Amino acid sequence: MRYYLLPAACLAAFATPVLAHETSGDPAAPVSQERLQSDVETLVSFGTRHTLSSLDDPERGIGAALDWGRAEFEEASAACGGCLDVSFVEREMGGRRIPEPVLIRNAVAIQRGTERPNEVVIIQGHIDSRASDVMDATSEAPGANDNASGSALVLEAARVLSQREYPTTIVYALLMGEEQGLYGGTLLADYAAEQGWTVKAVLNNDVVGGSCGSDGVCDAEHVRVFSEGVRADADEQTRAMMRSMGGINDSPSRNLSRFLDQLAEGEPTGLDVRQTWRSDRMGRGGDHLPFLDRGYPAIRFSVAIEDYEHQHQDLRVEDGTTYGDTIDEMDFGYLADVTRLNVRAADVLARTPMPPVVQSDGIVRPDVLLEWEPVAGAVRYNVWRRRTDDRDWSWRETLRADPAADLNSIVLAPDRGDDWIFGVSSVAADGAESPVSSAVPGGQFYPLPVDSGE
Repeated sequence: MRYYLLPAACLAAFATPVLAHETSGDPAAPVSQERLQSDVETLVSFGTRHTLSSLDDPERGIGAALDWGRAEFEEASAACGGCLDVSFVEREMGGRRIPEPVLIRNAVAIQRGTERPNEVVIIQGHIDSRASDVMDATSEAPGANDNASGSALVLEAARVLSQREYPTTIVYALLMGEEQGLYGGTLLADYAAEQGWTVKAVLNNDVVGGSCGSDGVCDAEHVRVFSEGVRADADEQTRAMMRSMGGINDSPSRNLSRFLDQLAEGEPTGLDVRQTWRSDRMGRGGDHLPFLDRGYPAIRFSVAIEDYEHQHQDLRVEDGTTYGDTIDEMDFGYLADVTRLNVRAADVLARTPMPPVVQSDGIVRPDVLLEWEPVAGAVRYNVWRRRTDDRDWSWRETLRADPAADLNSIVLAPDRGDDWIFGVSSVAADGAESPVSSAVPGGQFYPLPVDSGE
């Protein structure tokens, strides 16, 4: 028999459908495959978008591509009555793969939230491209799938989502310098910290426009979502607590991945999320990693199967094999489906409250005490659990929020703490539900505090 001991102000209610939309219409319905293809064609037309190519040439190079991307953001802003703050975020940077410091420039559009503008969801993709030699700034490098696809997705998301208002902020970003060493991602992650943003989620889109791999195997039914397990900003003390209390599979990014997988179950396109439980592909990286380093929840969308002959390659035919990242190797129907999933995810995330900070106590006791801090915008909370060896959250209990409470809590029995992982999500008045925040060390959707050493 299960029983619950609840504070007087915390009343049990019937569970409501997860991620229920109570706004009118599908936010992703306006996504246009034709616009996506046109955007990719335009980006390819700049010849190369290498980070070390010209910033000043009006027709060729990274500068021309960024100027065009910024102009597209400004056009989207004009269509919504000036709802986007459009700018370049830039800084001179140097280091690995940049022999002399160069100006790293990101094109950024900010759609301010109407209620909690400091809470931020970021949709991003890198706009630079490369040929076989990562230092070759002059050869043709069309970068169609890697990563005009992700850049086109970001632009289309801005056009579509800017037609709606949200309580929290959405940031759309075209990042420079990824191929040279994640410079644009680093710049934007630093900018987020400087602005004091509470980053709820980073959706990084990199190589999202193809459905067939190098071996001829095709999969247009899945998109991979990469998420870290042990969070990158955890210190040794936190890692030690994770080994004892749990947390190696419950980073905020891992729970963001579970959230996206659950959301995709209702995708009308049939596109499913394949959760890939590593921070990125083996031995490789993307612009979500600098956000993870700073403790922000971030994941990477990428194609289900990669085509290695058509990325990071000079344009050529060799031994009967055609190489090069060209448009004819792309699947624009697939890109449109991934774009729709991003739009639907951002739509929910921009409406949800922040996931709460949760703590649990199940040590040497026959029940478990969960406690969490109230969250702005939450009208109720869902309490979740799963077995330690299960992938997904299963059982759920819904509790009304008490706006006057300093702390919300529930005692669960006979749920022994050794056998389960617990978490809590927050729910907005319109039914939008946040990702689950796990009641483990490092489970919170905020950067971990830095030990001052004092």
